[in-house]
Amino acid sequence: MDMSSRLAVWRQLAESCGLSTVQQGLQQVWRLLLLCLLCRLCFRLGGVSTVKHIVSLLAGMCALFLFFEEHMLWVLLLTALCYLVMLLSRHASSRGLFLSVVILIYLFVGELHLIDSVTWYKIRGSQMVVAMKAISLAFDLDRGAVSSFPSLAEFLGYVLFVGTIIFGPWISFSSYKDTVEGRKLSWLWLQSSSISLLKSQICLLVSTCIAPYLFILFIPIQGNTVTQKWLDAYENAVSFHFSNYFVGHLSEGTSMLAGAGFTEEKDNIMWDMSVVKPLSVEMPRSMVLVVTSWNIPMSQWLKTYVFKSTMKLGTFPAILVTYAASALLHGLSFHLGAVLLSLGFITYVEHVLRKKLASIFSACILSRPCASDCGHQHKKEYWVMLLNLVFSLLAIFHLTYLGSMFDPGVDEQEVEEGYAAIQTIHRWSELNWASHWVAFACWVFYRLIH
Repeated sequence: MDMSSRLAVWRQLAESCGLSTVQQGLQQVWRLLLLCLLCRLCFRLGGVSTVKHIVSLLAGMCALFLFFEEHMLWVLLLTALCYLVMLLSRHASSRGLFLSVVILIYLFVGELHLIDSVTWYKIRGSQMVVAMKAISLAFDLDRGAVSSFPSLAEFLGYVLFVGTIIFGPWISFSSYKDTVEGRKLSWLWLQSSSISLLKSQICLLVSTCIAPYLFILFIPIQGNTVTQKWLDAYENAVSFHFSNYFVGHLSEGTSMLAGAGFTEEKDNIMWDMSVVKPLSVEMPRSMVLVVTSWNIPMSQWLKTYVFKSTMKLGTFPAILVTYAASALLHGLSFHLGAVLLSLGFITYVEHVLRKKLASIFSACILSRPCASDCGHQHKKEYWVMLLNLVFSLLAIFHLTYLGSMFDPGVDEQEVEEGYAAIQTIHRWSELNWASHWVAFACWVFYRLIH
C-alpha cells in the first residue's frame, strides 16, 4: 500500500471511527461531568457538613441512575448492607475482616443467583468501588486511623461520592472528608481536570481506532504464521491497555472536577491525582512497576488492606492472596482471574530473581529503580543498562501474552456468559503457553542460584 492510499485509509478511519468514538464518549459522560461540577460548587458554598454529605449522596445516586437506571438498586443494596454490618459490629475488633467476608458472599450470590451476567458486568465497577471504600473504612476504624464511627450521611456521602462512584478510583475516607471542606476554585483545578479528561478521550481513540489496526495501517509489518500470532496478540493487548487508560484518566477528571484528588503543601494546593501511568506500562522497567502503574489507587488499597494484613503468611502466599482478592473483587471472571493469578506468579519470580542477581553482581537491576545513595557498586555501566533492557523486553513479552485474550472483536456478552475460559485457554495455547514457561524457567534459574 503506497503512501497516498494509506493517507486515504487513515482519513476514512478518522471519519468513520474517530469522530463517532469521540461523540459517543462525550455523550455518555457530559451529564456525569455536570453532576461533578455541581457537587464541587455545593461543597465550596459552605454550610453544615451534613448537608454537603447529603448533596454528595444525591449526586451519586443521580449518576448511578443515569448509567444503570433501575439496576442501580443493586449498588444501593450493597451500600446498605455494608453500613448495616459495620453498625452491628461497631464494637468488634475485626470489622474489616468480617465485612470483607460478607461482601464477597454478597458478590458471589449476586453474580451466581440473583442477577443476569450482562447486568452484573455493567454494574461491577461501581460495586467494586463501594466494596473497596467500605472495607478500607472498616479496617481504618479497627486500626484507629479513623477515630470515630461515621454517621449515616457521612458514610453514604463517602461511598456514593459522585466523583468516584461510576469510574472510580478508590479514595480514602479522610480524603473524602478533605474534599467536602471545599477547597477554593482555581485555574489549576480546572486545568488539571480538563487535561485528564482530554487524555481519556485520546486513549479511547487509540484503543478503538488505532490499536486494532496498528500493524495493518500504522506500522506495516507482516510476519509468518508464528510471528503474526504475536503481532495480533500485541494489538489486542495495546487496545486493552488503552481502554484501561481511558477509564483511569476519566476517573482522574471526574474526581478532580468534583473536588477530590489534591495534595496540600503549606499554602499550596496541587491537583495532582494520578490513577494510571501509561508510559510505565508500555515501556516498563519491570512487571512489578506495571502492576502498580496500572491502577495506582487500587494498588495502594491492595497493599494497605490485603498484602500487609497477610504478610505473616510469608511473602509469596501474601502476594497470591493479594492477587486472589483483586480477582474476587473483579467478579467470577475466568480470564481476569487467570491473568491476575498469573501476574502474581510472574511478578514474584521477577522480583526475587532480580533481587538475587542485584546481590550477586552488586548492580542496580532491581525491579524498582535504586535510590541515588544505594550500596550497589555498578549503577550505569552498559551491561547494567543492557540487563535492565532485557527485563523490560521480557515484561513487554509477558504483557503481550497476558493481554492476548482481550480481543476487542469478541462480543462482550458472549465472553461474560461463559466464553471467557475457552477464549483464554485457546489464545494462550495458540502462543504455546510461552509466558508461563518462561516464568517457570526463571523460577528454576532462581532456585539454582539461590
